Parts: sequence; structure tokens; C-alpha cells
Amino acid sequence: MEIGLVLLALIGAIVFALSVRRSNERHDVPPTNDEPLKPIRISSAGTPKRQPARFEPTSAKHLPAEQVVQGAAYVTDGDTITINKTQVRLFGIDAPELDHPYGKKAKWALVKLCKGHTVRAEITEKDDYGRTVAHCTLPDGRDLSAEMVKLGLAIDWPKFSGGKYKKLETPDARKKLWLADARQKGRMNVWEKFEASQVKG
Repeated sequence: MEIGLVLLALIGAIVFALSVRRSNERHDVPPTNDEPLKPIRISSAGTPKRQPARFEPTSAKHLPAEQVVQGAAYVTDGDTITINKTQVRLFGIDAPELDHPYGKKAKWALVKLCKGHTVRAEITEKDDYGRTVAHCTLPDGRDLSAEMVKLGLAIDWPKFSGGKYKKLETPDARKKLWLADARQKGRMNVWEKFEASQVKG
């Protein structure tokens, strides 16, 4: 009786061991044609690593497109406009302030350029004053920064433009717009002196 029970237990153990082995073997069987192979690479430690997932175009998202503001422009001064409530500084140039020599002339020249047109502003960055800096163009493709420099009412600001508008400067521009030139060179004492003289006058 005891021998029968031992034999029965032994047979049960053998059957269990065989079923576990078969179960493990099933996981090692290569996938059928219905299951695509997933490449596996071996790490430097010798353990398998699953390859990164492939690019999936249906779930991919585009990065944000360039930001553009366009519409009628309200001119503040020779290098600042407002389009759809967004204040925009013209890229890469420096025009005189309204109370500086040629300041009002610069403003009205920009008004004339923009009047009756839809201005397109391709935003590049925000300046230190929180204003939006943008490449601004007219419907015919003219660059407003370039047009202001050509008129002799703005000068190139190489620090920001990389010298893009330097060749367009009129011969007397830096002499006429000496306060803008002084600002670019960090000579703010020249500004202070000018403003003090205006207060006295």
C-alpha cells in the first residue's frame, strides 16, 4: 500500500515537471508569421535589451509652427509698431526715440510705409523689455527694417542683426542718429547729457 502511494506521488511529480518544462519551452518558440519579429540587441553586460520602438507617424505631433502676427499696424515710433494688440519691435535696427533728433520724422516715415497695408510679423524673440521682436514685412515682401535703414531714419544694430542691414545705411545716418549710435556703443552718459539739456531748455 505504501509502495503504491510512493509510486503515485513520483508519477505525479514527473508529470508536473514535464508540464512546467513544456510551458517554458513555449515562450522560447519563435513567433509565427502572424507575429512580427522584435529585434533584440545584447548589452555590454551580456543581457538582452529590447530595441527602442520605431517612429510611429500616426501618433507623431508637429512642433509648434513659427509664430506670425499680421494685420494693420499702429506705429509708436520709428522701430515699434502694434499689430492686433501685440507690441512689436522691428528686428535688427535702432531708430531714434520720439523726443530725439529725427524721432518724429522716423515715426511718420514708418506710418507712411505701413498705411493701408497688412503687415506680417514673424516673431523671433522677446526683448529685455518684454516686447516681441519680429521680422516685419509688407505684402510686396519689403522688409520694414531694411526700408527704415534705407531712408536714413534707422541704423543697423549688429548685436541683434548680425550686420544684416549695415550695407543699407546712408552715409550720414550715424551722424544724424548719434544718440542711437551712442546707445549701441554703451555710451548712455551721452543720453543723460542730452536729456538733461532738454529739461533745462
